[in-house]
Amino acid sequence: MTQDHAPSNNRGPMMLILFAALMAGSGNGISIVAFPWLVLQRTGSALDASIVAIAGTLPLLAATLIAGAAVDFLGRRRVSMISDTLSAVSVVAVPLLALAFGADSLNVAVLAGLAALGALFDPAGMTARETMLPEAASRAGWTLDHANGVYEAVFNLSYIVGPGIGGLLIATLGGVNTMWVTAAAFGVSICAIAILRLEGAGTPDPAVRAGGVWAGIVEGLRFVWNNRVLRTLAFVDLTATGLYMPMESVLFPKYFTDRNEPAQLGWVLMALSIGGLIGALGYAVMAKYLSRRTVMLVAVLTLGLAMTAIALLPPLPLILVLCGIVGFVYGPIQPIYNYVMQTRAPAHLRGRVVGVMGSLAYAAGPLGLIVAGPLADGAGLHATFFALSLPMLLLGAIAIFLPALRELDETPPAPA
Repeated sequence: MTQDHAPSNNRGPMMLILFAALMAGSGNGISIVAFPWLVLQRTGSALDASIVAIAGTLPLLAATLIAGAAVDFLGRRRVSMISDTLSAVSVVAVPLLALAFGADSLNVAVLAGLAALGALFDPAGMTARETMLPEAASRAGWTLDHANGVYEAVFNLSYIVGPGIGGLLIATLGGVNTMWVTAAAFGVSICAIAILRLEGAGTPDPAVRAGGVWAGIVEGLRFVWNNRVLRTLAFVDLTATGLYMPMESVLFPKYFTDRNEPAQLGWVLMALSIGGLIGALGYAVMAKYLSRRTVMLVAVLTLGLAMTAIALLPPLPLILVLCGIVGFVYGPIQPIYNYVMQTRAPAHLRGRVVGVMGSLAYAAGPLGLIVAGPLADGAGLHATFFALSLPMLLLGAIAIFLPALRELDETPPAPA
């Protein structure tokens, strides 16, 4: 494997990775708006739009597991470029089909299939870029905490910018032509990674690929299970994500839809996103003064308290403040997870460990949604908010006594 050596405080590789993440994330953010819009424009059915939205999330669980193995087997740089290429193909197919067969060819089944296709490839690109962060941070002279905080902030920013740009593009170019711009965003990401030169990003040692992809996935699962701090964080992440995601994806939309206040829903979602952006950026500063365990415990406990206050459904200004707090404390969680994965997993397993942890988060979201939707219809929003917030408080209380979380601040042994 060819390695490029350069003195530290060379920020070029880090900037390329961050720029690629911003472009690919923005492309995904535009798609999140554009695909449902295309469906609603043609059928006017919210159910059809939901089918396309679900098609864009269901493949993520399996795809993330496979993506981790692909990164370790094929190489980080190569997988990032392949992933973005296939994602670009999935969106550019929309205007190409419209040109070739007319707009009527873009029925619900076709749009759902293309949304699923795009979602199938996205995790590989995200995993590939995350696994390059330790080497890029070393080149830049950054700590891992700083690099992870900035990376997650950029990722959050892309999902603020992307949907906003998507809405403007749809208004000016139309839903179909918006997909050309989406494909271009993926193309720019490909170009950024194409010129990246970084140790560990090239073709892996052939010995790593012994046993095949399935054996590689099992090896990643086994490593996470056998590492006490990773195993504990996986369960905490699974629980916290399952409790948090329905609030953003089901409960707030239902609350503001019932009140016929779509603009207010946008403000709430923006408050969550901006809070997450500030929290991820602020984590690099927090890490200098607070232990990772303290940040983690405060985050989970504050999530529980803020969600419980939201469950009372107070006036909108207070909901916005509470959502900003929720986003802010949630922001540092992913950088801490990234740090643990990067420092505990050996380089040749890093992709698979990131894939395993990511797939658990993707599994938790749908599980929470399956419970929250019927509960909200049957018991009401107040009861459902409390049903999510009180277990989050309990999780925070339990986390205080988890001995594995004390390892967050211990110097990890060098990965074997």
